[in-house]
Amino acid sequence: MGVKHLSIDIETRSSVDIAKAGAYKYAQSPDFQILLFAYQFGEDPVEIIDFTDGETLPKELVPALKNPKVIKHAYNAAFEWYCLNRAGFETPIDQWRCTMAHGLYCGYTAGLDATGKAIGLPQDKQKLAIGKALIRYFCVPCKPTRSNGNRTWNQPWHDPEKWKLFKEYCRQDVVTEHAILARLKQFPMPEKEQKQWQMDILMNAYGVRVDTELIEGALYIDGISTQELTDEAIRLTGLLNPNSATQLVPWLNEHSRKQETDPDVFQDIQKTTVAEALEKPGDLPEEVLQMLRIRQQLGKTSIKKYVAMDTAKGEGDRVRGLTQYYGANRTGRWAGRLVQMQNLPRNYIKTLDYARKVVKAKNYEGLRLLYGNVPDTLSQLIRTAFIPSEGNKFVVADFSAIEARVIAWLAGEQWVNEVFATHGKIYEATASQMFGVPVDRIAKGNPEYALRQKGKVATLALGYQGGTSALIAMGALQMGLTEEELPDIVHRWRQANPRIRDLWYAVENAALSVMQTAQPQAIYGLIFALEGDLVYGQSFLTVKLPSGRKLYYPKPFLKENQFGKLALHYYTVGQQSRKWEVASTYGGKMTENIVQAVARDCLAVTLERIAAKHLQVVFHVHDEVIIDAPMETTVDEICDLMAEPIPWARGLILKGAGFESSYYMKD
Repeated sequence: MGVKHLSIDIETRSSVDIAKAGAYKYAQSPDFQILLFAYQFGEDPVEIIDFTDGETLPKELVPALKNPKVIKHAYNAAFEWYCLNRAGFETPIDQWRCTMAHGLYCGYTAGLDATGKAIGLPQDKQKLAIGKALIRYFCVPCKPTRSNGNRTWNQPWHDPEKWKLFKEYCRQDVVTEHAILARLKQFPMPEKEQKQWQMDILMNAYGVRVDTELIEGALYIDGISTQELTDEAIRLTGLLNPNSATQLVPWLNEHSRKQETDPDVFQDIQKTTVAEALEKPGDLPEEVLQMLRIRQQLGKTSIKKYVAMDTAKGEGDRVRGLTQYYGANRTGRWAGRLVQMQNLPRNYIKTLDYARKVVKAKNYEGLRLLYGNVPDTLSQLIRTAFIPSEGNKFVVADFSAIEARVIAWLAGEQWVNEVFATHGKIYEATASQMFGVPVDRIAKGNPEYALRQKGKVATLALGYQGGTSALIAMGALQMGLTEEELPDIVHRWRQANPRIRDLWYAVENAALSVMQTAQPQAIYGLIFALEGDLVYGQSFLTVKLPSGRKLYYPKPFLKENQFGKLALHYYTVGQQSRKWEVASTYGGKMTENIVQAVARDCLAVTLERIAAKHLQVVFHVHDEVIIDAPMETTVDEICDLMAEPIPWARGLILKGAGFESSYYMKD
């Protein structure tokens, strides 16, 4: 018997808010239930099973769920896989394929409806728009009222017409998923990527333990702190709501003026405005500065991460579903979900252990006396709320300067590769190249050491064709550099890195050439090509990476950009609009995509190596892995895995650095 394909979509209900708590906790709820099960074998008609009507799965379907010769497909298959297993239908993850992951791999957006439209499905294949209202009616608890008989759930018999529509909606989701899959099959997802998706789902299902005592203490202390700061702000300003911008901005201006005719000092009370005013207070009165300090403390939103952890915490005090495979589809990097691990505040407190004890004891006064700024202290402790399993420790390791290593390796910037092969002091070596100073002079105690800062900001900001604005965005002015000296830094860095500079233009020219001639271009171990299919009319500019994975730029075309220069344009999800729209790109930006994609593939290899050692990664952030490890596991062991040569990246020198701890932190 050959391989059979089975497309599945289920409709479920649970009193847990899936948007806030995630799918894993949603399915762990005692009142979780599968309502409908729609399926399609191959090209057969779609069938639907109504569990609320006493129907059961047909005899051939139950064994099919665990038969390795039946490949299961679903859109966001992690949901179907986990829910079915929770409901007692055994089905292994390695037999599943995710149409959403495949779509993300091909540069499309997430969401069945959005993907259907982006991919150009005909109307009869698209998701039914009425779905959200039906899900709210049947899948979310309803408010008990006298008129609805004080019920907490809407059942099929409460509105048979809506239920009939809901069954049609579920059936149509299979039609849509199947139609999307038919289009994506023309552009297969590599088997290694299927494995990465499966590893990601298993990691998310395992979850990471959180310190419930710390979370409870932090939320308790934050409540007191917020109230005290608000009371102080009311006493200071006399305003009814000093947290309101419309009330506070006039008060700040009124109390900042020396004369009636003076212009307004404050236009808003945004985070950056407040920070700048406190950094350079000038002759602002003390009462204004005090109010700005209060505002800054009240504005700490990071406490929301404790709320998010508390909400998402499921069985075994574990948060599940922290990462999204291919969440960044320009590069293939993973994205954060629920608690958003990608933007956790850093910690600078030297006495983290003691601060944690004070918070766990719910000792607000002690925390305020010892650390002063309570919201900031709670913010710094967020990372430490993630803890290893009982009897284990965290081993945390990340790649050192991986993007700088990858871009130099790709471009063949030999002096940079030699730095990484020897002493590794890339900031000092960059400053040495830029300013013609011997590298050993750029050491603490020497006047030349001031150049290291310039080497550092240039290395971090200029690798992707950035100019002075990139230096400013990277914090050059905060580092003490002046705006006048920035153009010289850009010029010197580009002079010192001619091969990296050449890489930007070669990448741009390769993309333009492929679009103009439809002929593939091979440069720097990358293959640029135009791919499409005649059946459905899809088209992509693809970049084949050294790993064999491809980057996809959907529906590409050439036209002049905002600077009047011919440029590649393609369709993507806008960062601000979150809609499917046209974006333009250029050599430096595409180089950034490629470098970050190669760095991501290096992490993927490391994840495979860690899994082969039977060690459990609980989450990873950017280029850092967090392992819930037995006590005998060493940091060196993991760093050695990271430094091992990558088979497809001959000559790329990687290095890992790490630490072990009884909680997560920034070392």
